[in-house]
Amino acid sequence: MKSGIIIALIISVLFCFSEAFAQDSIPLKTESQVRKKLVYKFNIKENIAPAIWRQTKQAFEAADSLKADLFLIHMNTYGGTVVDADSIRTRILNSKIPVVVFIDNNAASAGALISIACDRIYMRSGGSIGAATVVNQTGEKMPDKYQSYMRSTMRATAEAHGRDTIIAGKDTTYRWKRDPLIAEAMVDDRIFIKGIIDTGKVLTFTPMEAMKNGFCEGICENVDEVLKLNEMENARIVEYKPTRLERFIGFMVNPIVSGILIMAILGGIYFEMQTPGIGFPFGVAVLAAILYFSPLYLEGLAANWEILIFVIGLILIALEIFVVPGFGVTGISGIALAFSGLVLSLIKNVDFTFEHVNMGDLLTAVGTVFIGSIAGIGLAIYLSQKLFTTEKGQFSHLSLKEVMSLKDGYVGVDPALMFLKGKKGIAVTTLRPSGKISIEGKNYDALAESGMIDKGTRIVVTRVETAQLYVEEE
Repeated sequence: MKSGIIIALIISVLFCFSEAFAQDSIPLKTESQVRKKLVYKFNIKENIAPAIWRQTKQAFEAADSLKADLFLIHMNTYGGTVVDADSIRTRILNSKIPVVVFIDNNAASAGALISIACDRIYMRSGGSIGAATVVNQTGEKMPDKYQSYMRSTMRATAEAHGRDTIIAGKDTTYRWKRDPLIAEAMVDDRIFIKGIIDTGKVLTFTPMEAMKNGFCEGICENVDEVLKLNEMENARIVEYKPTRLERFIGFMVNPIVSGILIMAILGGIYFEMQTPGIGFPFGVAVLAAILYFSPLYLEGLAANWEILIFVIGLILIALEIFVVPGFGVTGISGIALAFSGLVLSLIKNVDFTFEHVNMGDLLTAVGTVFIGSIAGIGLAIYLSQKLFTTEKGQFSHLSLKEVMSLKDGYVGVDPALMFLKGKKGIAVTTLRPSGKISIEGKNYDALAESGMIDKGTRIVVTRVETAQLYVEEE
């Protein structure tokens, strides 16, 4: 009996040692080997516009490269352009990374569409989501064709989250995780949903109402609470920061900067017209034009045709100055096109449709271009006098100081031509009405006073004007 007990004790001890040895033989993971969860945070705290869509693409690309575990949108917006909001919501729906949104006060209109596209919605107490009716910048409701598109987009976005299966006894029913009809009611005031919204009103949810109807997963007061609900309280947070290009675009589209660039464009053109050939002022004008249009083009304001209008305007102005005598239709058309190109590049028109253009924005654009134009030309005239023509000018050494006046004997034509008036000669070529004549054995260019003079006909010089001989038959 005693020997049996002893054997059992020995076996137990050996078993314990073997377990301990087996555990010791398993390598323990160091803290650096345990991957910490990562949350990528992106802020939408301004109106939805092309800049936000560009930044959204950059943010998702960065999150994908970092293999983030969660994409968090921190939102507070009153809406914006439908086109950009639709692009953002499509990117969210196609994301392999779970996307949650924290509505830190407002998710109206385009913001509501983006929020509904997210996998989970969290709202701050006192916040709201909805009111997605399409309006222009003055707050007026857009025609039904715009509302129809927004209604279908809201429905499709809600449907994209699927349905829950409910089995009650023998009956199987399905319930939308986010009811498409509720999403549509945020756009259309004609929809009636019992206990939720009556006709004549556009639906907007408070946090409690949104939770009750499946459009909010929780009420939180800050980002930390949102992360806690998603089991990410210890995760590393990487926040999107606008690139240098984004900051540069934001700086360049400022109306003050746009006005300065317009001054440089017109000032450079004015200086260039005062000097022969193509030089430094033309380079300044071209550079200013590139800096003016490029940010606006990237921002989605300046379209190709608007830039083309400006270029055509400049070409017509050049033709008026250097080719067409006087100043008429060509010059006026050129000024009008150049001015229009600059103005249209500053406003949010779609082709030739101006339904989304606010009168205030239009007046701001016109004022910016007008003031910039007047200031640019005025400054160019002032600087050309101060810098080049005065004795103390900074660049006075680059310009001529002496004036070759007529009273000092300086003339722009050969004075010998003045003595040919009344002289007789012969037409060396046929004058149609211009051609060559010979007087006293020397050939000259001449112009027939009227009609055509045949070759070999005797002629007489009737007058000499601006270095041009005028003749008629003898």
